[in-house]
Amino acid sequence: MSEKTSKHLRDRTEQLLDERGQTYAHEAGIELKDKPSPLYQLLVLTTLLSARITAGIAVAAARELRGAGWRTPKAMAEASWGQIVEALGRAHYKRYDESTATALGKSADLLNDRWRGDLRRLRGEAGGDPDRIRELLQEFAGIGPVGAEIFCREAQGIWPELRPSFDRRALDGAGKYDLPKDPEKLAELVAPKDLPRLAAALVRAA
Repeated sequence: MSEKTSKHLRDRTEQLLDERGQTYAHEAGIELKDKPSPLYQLLVLTTLLSARITAGIAVAAARELRGAGWRTPKAMAEASWGQIVEALGRAHYKRYDESTATALGKSADLLNDRWRGDLRRLRGEAGGDPDRIRELLQEFAGIGPVGAEIFCREAQGIWPELRPSFDRRALDGAGKYDLPKDPEKLAELVAPKDLPRLAAALVRAA
């Protein structure tokens, strides 16, 4: 790649970050850190985004659940199914409110029972293998391959073994923005800490 081409791509990437580079976690009010509560809140957001519903409504629902105080799997497990359904309804998460409330309850129980409420233990069980992390994430109710990729897109800023994480939607966005569709080449355009922002921006571009 010539220096001129490289500068052009970096300029386009910087423009994209300025226009659309807000992660979904940040939009939902989650200050993502490698700690149990923020990681769990990202898992909840991932579950919400995995349904066939707009990202805006999913983010609003995540904010509603956080506002209710359910920021840990213990707190979520202690909430009633009806309370969760009502909170989702307040965010207009109507079509999938009941099934998602069930999924959130099951996921909280699994995280509490198997990993003592701490997704860092899931990461440890995976032994630094990003594919294994994706497999384990899919054991949570409501999270499939797409959901696992959503989690990894957002978490790559704090879990380096996930870098670079650009799923099919992000790569489609790269194509529409005339950026490389190769994850490694995309990763070269930004600092590691900005990879989640770039991935989110590319998804929005798609």
